[in-house]
Amino acid sequence: MGLMDSLLGSREPRRGGGGEYVELDAEDVEGSVGETATTVHIASIDSQRDVIDIKNAIYDGDVVVADITRATTTDETMERIVGDLQEITSEVGGDIVQKADDQLIITPGSVAISRTKLGH
Repeated sequence: MGLMDSLLGSREPRRGGGGEYVELDAEDVEGSVGETATTVHIASIDSQRDVIDIKNAIYDGDVVVADITRATTTDETMERIVGDLQEITSEVGGDIVQKADDQLIITPGSVAISRTKLGH
């Protein structure tokens, strides 16, 4: 199950196919995309250098959902990566959580992450 599959709860693309993104039918979304102030980025953390792009996105006020399942780094390196991301979120007043063993969610100062699941 891919990152977007686990986020969206879908295993098959609705249309088009190919790639990791599942296109959902939403009539009003396409017209408003250019007007949004915050973008949600999907990232994959494989090494320390991936932190740079995530850092830039957070400083720009965007949200990042990072897949860490492919991280082939040592525990020490992963701790350093998470430490760097925690420092970045602290600098901007943002938030960071680890979802299960495979994802980090990192936000800028304008976005908080609830620790309570909806519907439970």
